[in-house]
Amino acid sequence: MRERLKLAKRWVIKVGSSLLTADGQGLDHAIIAQWTTQITALLDDDRQVVLVSSGSIAEGVARLKLPCRPTRVDELQAAAAVGQMGLVRAYESGFERFGKLTAQVLLTHDDLADRRRYLNARGTLSTLLSHGVVPVVNENDTVTTDEIRLGDNDTLAAQVANLIDADVLVLLTDQQGLFDQDPRTNPDAKLLERANASDSEILALAGPAGSTLGTGGMRTKILAAERAAQNGTTTVIAHGREPDILLRLRDGEPLGTMLVSDQKPLDARKRWLADHLRVKGTLTLDEGACNVIRKRGSSLLAAGITKSTGDFLRGELVACVDNNGQEIARGLANYTAAETTKLLGLSSDRFVETLGYSYEPELVHRDNMVVTR
Repeated sequence: MRERLKLAKRWVIKVGSSLLTADGQGLDHAIIAQWTTQITALLDDDRQVVLVSSGSIAEGVARLKLPCRPTRVDELQAAAAVGQMGLVRAYESGFERFGKLTAQVLLTHDDLADRRRYLNARGTLSTLLSHGVVPVVNENDTVTTDEIRLGDNDTLAAQVANLIDADVLVLLTDQQGLFDQDPRTNPDAKLLERANASDSEILALAGPAGSTLGTGGMRTKILAAERAAQNGTTTVIAHGREPDILLRLRDGEPLGTMLVSDQKPLDARKRWLADHLRVKGTLTLDEGACNVIRKRGSSLLAAGITKSTGDFLRGELVACVDNNGQEIARGLANYTAAETTKLLGLSSDRFVETLGYSYEPELVHRDNMVVTR
């Protein structure tokens, strides 16, 4: 299976805050130099690389001489603004040694949720890669709010991997990979060399976030791998300070944990739908509706919906869940929340009688729906 990495042409490499900092005192320029050297070697080997990097807030905390990571949003945004300057300069300097160009790309959830902006971001990144440029991607922490409190760059990296049709997603962390137990408390824990990214059992092996500077943890990495697997992307979780880690992965050395996909890649539009992080409402389906959506990918009819929650407009994203609250699909609603509530359980020939008008016979059309589980 490691042959996949030997053949992989388009890479997304994510670096976490815990790796980037030197004992909490700002950026570790020595390790950044090692990564830029390795990525340059990948470029010279005819690979394309997008680098997703955390670290702006951690660097800002050090530059502002704050005693710890702040909790107030405005202070986090200020730290991100100051730290982003140092982060980009560090990467630019690292790649300049080899005559390689870099580009700063700052994204928010809204950039990827809006179809037009999503396509623009895809086009920009693809063009940069075609010119041999290394895009350095980060979440735009300076202007986001809840993204700072709840977001993580593992998820962003998976979204970028889907955005550019990456062959491999490498999540560099301060752990060797995914273990069958927490290695920090269980010395007999064994490293899992390979697993299926869609296997729900591996999520139970992940512990909570373990870093004081970052916001992610092993759980977010597994969820990111599952998200990337929707596009057939292979994910590797590996220790970022392992010597020549990227080059050894390229050469097929069995380092870290490889999370592979057994899914058929989604088409571009459904991949965009799957990458939405926030839904506006939830539709609870009866067993029959769940079965036809899972097995046949059918459209969702009002007759199969038992409950509607949330406040959504026509064309906004809704989650479709079973009676246990497990999401099975998501898609764009053809009716508003108020309209949907009136249509619950009805056949489409009663829409006009109930509403006085009708749009489509389906609540969510299969072309605007993606099955998630």
